[in-house]
Amino acid sequence: MSPVEALAVLAAGIGAGTINTIVGSGTLITFPVLLAVGLSPVTANVSNALGLVPGSVAGAIGYRRELTGQRDRLIRLGIVCLVGGATGAVLLVTLPSKAFDAIVPGLVGAALVLVVLQPRLARTLQARRAREGTAVPTHGGPVLAIGMFLASVYGGYFGAAQGVLYLSLMGLLLDDTLQRVNGLKNVLAAIVNGIAAIFFIVIAHMDWAAVGLIAAGATIGGVLGARVGRRLPPTALRALIVVVGVVAIVQLVLR
Repeated sequence: MSPVEALAVLAAGIGAGTINTIVGSGTLITFPVLLAVGLSPVTANVSNALGLVPGSVAGAIGYRRELTGQRDRLIRLGIVCLVGGATGAVLLVTLPSKAFDAIVPGLVGAALVLVVLQPRLARTLQARRAREGTAVPTHGGPVLAIGMFLASVYGGYFGAAQGVLYLSLMGLLLDDTLQRVNGLKNVLAAIVNGIAAIFFIVIAHMDWAAVGLIAAGATIGGVLGARVGRRLPPTALRALIVVVGVVAIVQLVLR
């Protein structure tokens, strides 16, 4: 890797760490850059997964205030995402990518619709629960658990727009603010990336130079993303999620 290529990978890591902390989809920045500097798709994918872990951790630390009071929720969903991420990592090395490539743009599109409609849908659900006298599930109930598992399988497999899927599911099914949901998303993404990375270290080939550059950049980006993201009002954060999601869909379709 030449100095110019190394600088490009480092810059991509900063961008990915920043956007992952605020929304997600940082892989859409790093993955094409790793391909451009000569890595094979699988090596780029696994190296990227490991490199982004420090950025996810940095972002989660930056959102530590928003995580207050979410310990039980984090444990429950963390276990679900851990199993899903491990499943996705296994699928990456055993199945062709065509099935995922075909369905993911549709999943991201559906997630964006949920993000846009989330305030209205949440009010409708609250009104329905009030009429029926039912309480809001503290941890989202089985529907959220199943959705987060499937999103985590995808996250362990590739991960682009994983954060958008998480935010749409938790934003709709948890009775909490979007910023607190975003803090939870960062921890869960770190868990999924971490378990996938451990699996990849054992069975796949890594480009350790790329891993180191992305890790350094993603850590810087994670700190920056937390500072920016925590200041965004809900409407602005929701708009950014939609913009990033649309870009993700376009790139996934064209890839």
